[in-house]
Amino acid sequence: MSLSNTATPKYYGIFRDRVLRGEIPVCREIEMQMNRIDAMIKNPDYYYDDKAVEGWIEFCENELTLTDGSDLHLLDTFKLWGEDVWGWYYFVEKRIWTPGVHGTRGRYVKKRIKRRLRNKQFLIVGRGASKSLYASCHQAYALTVDTSTTYQITTAPTMKQADEILSPIRTAITRAKGPYFMFLTDGSLQNTTGSKANRVKLASTKKGIENFITGSLLEIRPMRIDKLQGMRSKMNTVDEWLSGDIREDPVGAIEQGAAKIDDWLIIATSSEGTVRNGCGDTIKMELMKILKGDYVNDHVSIWWYKLDDVTEVADPAMWVKANPNLGITVSYETYQTEVERAENAPAARNDILAKRFGLPMEGFTYFFSYEETKRHKRRRDFWEMPCAMGADLSQGDDFCAFTFMFPLQTGQYGVKTRSYISDLTYHNLPLAMRIKYDSFISEGSLVVLEGAVLDLMEVYDDLDSYIEQHKYDVRCFGYDPYNAKEFVNRWEMENGPFGIVKVIQGARTESVPLGELKKLAGERLLLFDEELMEFAMANCVTIEDTNGNRKLLKMHREQKIDNVSAMMDAFVAYKLNKDAFE
Repeated sequence: MSLSNTATPKYYGIFRDRVLRGEIPVCREIEMQMNRIDAMIKNPDYYYDDKAVEGWIEFCENELTLTDGSDLHLLDTFKLWGEDVWGWYYFVEKRIWTPGVHGTRGRYVKKRIKRRLRNKQFLIVGRGASKSLYASCHQAYALTVDTSTTYQITTAPTMKQADEILSPIRTAITRAKGPYFMFLTDGSLQNTTGSKANRVKLASTKKGIENFITGSLLEIRPMRIDKLQGMRSKMNTVDEWLSGDIREDPVGAIEQGAAKIDDWLIIATSSEGTVRNGCGDTIKMELMKILKGDYVNDHVSIWWYKLDDVTEVADPAMWVKANPNLGITVSYETYQTEVERAENAPAARNDILAKRFGLPMEGFTYFFSYEETKRHKRRRDFWEMPCAMGADLSQGDDFCAFTFMFPLQTGQYGVKTRSYISDLTYHNLPLAMRIKYDSFISEGSLVVLEGAVLDLMEVYDDLDSYIEQHKYDVRCFGYDPYNAKEFVNRWEMENGPFGIVKVIQGARTESVPLGELKKLAGERLLLFDEELMEFAMANCVTIEDTNGNRKLLKMHREQKIDNVSAMMDAFVAYKLNKDAFE
């Protein structure tokens, strides 16, 4: 058949039929990816090339081996994912300079150029799915079959992880079984002066893996932005980009250089991670927009496997949603053991739920659980209601944060927040974080004031207007004394001395109110609907002193927790002034 703009992809068609028959349960994200492929099949501008797909499959099965030297038989999932990479094409018109013949002047000629549709593939799948081997198949194919490839990169949070991509290729070199690899590896690496026919053409060297025919190199690079930018690499694999504490986008860094050449490709594979508010969260937000159809980007392939809900952990029939290779590359017994471990070892629970079942959990060191940090969908204004106000004042990079707590007759507490940063702080933010801050600004929870340093009297004026606008009845005020003297003096002068509470920071004073707030959050009694408060709660970690007292901390400078600190100050003030709310 070769190139067709009407054909249904073979392996996707098999998969789709099995899903529709109910043989394979899939999560919402996979359903959305299927909808995208269905739309591509109907698009007359896109072409499916079955020969390209079968060529990749035949190469992998005929030439590559597993790391123990045994034969490689591609999994159905590998064929499905690989087809999505190598099977789709489109045509572009380009002006190509054509030299003249017999001394005549050359000219530009319009030509239709075939281009591979997919430039990036994101694969998020449970641990044990052999995703590293899948990445190896692409790297080996590009290194040996694509004669235009000159430079290839593989990266991971550690060099050992990145080297796992090269291991199957090295095995295939030392135990060549297919005719092509036997030809490429025949000869001696040390033979540099004799006949080229007697020299090895493909070898593992100190640099990485080299193809001496094409001059191509597959190299391991550290997962650092300065080591990945501007490399002009055609074939790239990024492993475990969600699993480490990666603060900058490695995929974006590679793309900057790769996008300057034709038919570049990035395969990004990972299990779900436990680090939040990093580059992984930002990438996932973009992927979700593509899946939902908020914007169309058919150059990106997305296979995102996960459970739809934590309750599905109790149902082994649903586990294949998170790992489609379950029962093949990893046993059900292994998963069952992990489930039992999660039940009996709380410290490991979130890591297991994330990496085995694709649930975006926080690391066990975080104070609030993932469920506790999710903001409520229903929006509440708390108009003219009595409240306690807490303040965590800053003039630098941190938020100058205010949180309002509204005690309700139901035992719940309404929560609203208002924060301030300087114009200089905002413009010095990395792009990904600036996008997040823009969301806070849009919802009205963050205000950017002009200048390099916040003027606390300007903050006071804006906050006073905000309180008046919403008719909040502030009956007590708790504050961290650091940097607060000028603000508190003005508050006392204009509102009187009643209900003002100094909240000393430290493990001895924070532990009890933090424990109470944790209990309220666990019972979903903190009613907040703002993304900024969700962000702040998700960043909170605690440390314990020798007496078991807990102190609030953040893991990284950019992970702001100031609004939670302000909430704690408000809660302390409320508890000491309950009579003012009767």
